[in-house]
Amino acid sequence: MARRPLPRILSSGSASITRSREFARTAAANATDVLHPLIRVVRGLRLLAGAGWQKWAATPKERRNPILFLVAACVLVVVLIPYGPLLALVTVMGAAAWKGRERTPAKTGPGKAETARLQALYEALVPHFSVADDPSPLFAHGGDWAKALSGYAFDGDGRVTRLQVSYPAYFTDSETASRTRIEQLLHAKSGRGREYHFAWNEEGNELVMSVLDALPTSIAAQRFVTAPGETVLGFTDNDAVQRTVPVTDGDTTRDAPPVVWRTGARSTEPHLLIVGQPGGGTTTLMRSIAIQALQHGDILIIEGSGTGEYACLTGRAGVLAVECGLAGALASLEWAAHETERRLIAANRARQAGHSAPEDTRRPLWILLDRPSVLGHLAAADGRPDPQELLQVPLRHGRAANVTAVLADQFDSLDTLSETVRTHTRARVVLGHSSRDQIEMVLGLEPHTTPTPDVPPGRGYVRLGTGPVLRLQVPATPDPYDDATSEVHRQAVLDLLPTGQTPIEATVPDPATPATAPPLTPQNALTPQNALTAEIALTPEQMSLSE
Repeated sequence: MARRPLPRILSSGSASITRSREFARTAAANATDVLHPLIRVVRGLRLLAGAGWQKWAATPKERRNPILFLVAACVLVVVLIPYGPLLALVTVMGAAAWKGRERTPAKTGPGKAETARLQALYEALVPHFSVADDPSPLFAHGGDWAKALSGYAFDGDGRVTRLQVSYPAYFTDSETASRTRIEQLLHAKSGRGREYHFAWNEEGNELVMSVLDALPTSIAAQRFVTAPGETVLGFTDNDAVQRTVPVTDGDTTRDAPPVVWRTGARSTEPHLLIVGQPGGGTTTLMRSIAIQALQHGDILIIEGSGTGEYACLTGRAGVLAVECGLAGALASLEWAAHETERRLIAANRARQAGHSAPEDTRRPLWILLDRPSVLGHLAAADGRPDPQELLQVPLRHGRAANVTAVLADQFDSLDTLSETVRTHTRARVVLGHSSRDQIEMVLGLEPHTTPTPDVPPGRGYVRLGTGPVLRLQVPATPDPYDDATSEVHRQAVLDLLPTGQTPIEATVPDPATPATAPPLTPQNALTPQNALTAEIALTPEQMSLSE
């Protein structure tokens, strides 16, 4: 069948219609350019009128009459002054032109590159958040990412800095393995080299991922505002703790959130275990704790590595001894065990007599043991007891006797730690680069952040008892005798160290008083004459009670 030709108006008039439309568009564009100032002023007058009407509607009725009177007085003044109406008209037109100017529209959604990145994240999560028999899956290949991903934010390079993921209710978010897979996937797809924080809301089936800022490393050793029995281990995120302390950061003073470890008779975590990699900052933290402990107590330092990292504390007031050899370490720990027993006996007698505990039992005693695994190897080779065996009494009964033990070792020596040390060191710190499995092995819980491959010295995680795992940055406390230490940090540490030992005042015994052995106090316990035979300071009655 032959095709009938189109009507003439449709075949020959299409060109004229197209030209008419182009002419109309050109005329409208020219008119808009010519009338643009007028359109701008009219838009501004409309906005000013709307703002004035909203202001008038929000004004209480009792204040409207005074406002009308004030406006009428202003209009009268403008009319009476020379060129007043003209100036008023120019002012109103200028304000309208400024108010009606074209503004750059605010960005309300992700750009093309950001949309592609969100779609890639959505597609990567589909295998983990979907099942075959789901009638209306929230995650599906080729689906709409806007239904599952929200609260997104990007940095200047287009990488995700915050993301909220809504997942189906059947996802096993209570299992650690399932959550770890999602965290590792988001970490890999969002960009490595940054530290991410994951907050799981099991009730609302939501996961919020955010990028954490690096903890400041510029805070040096200084006097922190703490109460007796409180030790600042380092500093963490602002929203992780509910307390701040003033610190000096360079030339400024600001408030920083500290990680405060509480010791003493009422502490639930009386002893601390520090584990780290070589160069991770374990010795720095031990040195910081020693300087803070000297404010209210006495310390006994035993260094297993023998590198002289604590030489700056030798001979200082409150420092009972700094031992590097095996013989001195064993003698010091043996004295510490007897001193713990003596304090328990003295405090028990005072309570039975209705008196308060003696002053020498209330002064805190700190035992700082660095690298006990090295001393254990030396003791085994020499046929002597492991120094950790002598720590059983201070670890088990130290809280009641105001004796605190702090131990530091490396990851490769964790298997040499005794069961007593593992059981009674409920406060734990991990420093240096470490995997999630290593952190969980020490702290008993995985962190809610992704460890970064490159960390500064003193950077790690801390957990006090059954509390959450917090990020930690230890204040810079280097060895002031080290040539690599900067002058600022060297002077900061030296200013915090106490002066030399206070001389012991000689006392004349009273002939009427029966001769008994003096109590073993921190001031006369570890002298060169009695360091190896400290146990003779206990009276026979105390020795029988302790046995």
